[in-house]
Amino acid sequence: MKTDKPECLTEDHLMFLDDLRESGQTNMFGARPYVQDEFPDLSTMEAKQVLLYWMETFSERHPRD
Repeated sequence: MKTDKPECLTEDHLMFLDDLRESGQTNMFGARPYVQDEFPDLSTMEAKQVLLYWMETFSERHPRD
């Protein structure tokens, strides 16, 4: 079952997570604190929702050519 797009989600969140993944700074399963540090207006639950949505939609947004 696919996660619904969180109301709080912005393109900035997705771009931040894409950049974080590419940096190799952390395993993306542990990225929630990074999201909260970068976007302190998000609650813990919202940051989890953003991360889960990013994970579940990554392949749709970055199809292999």
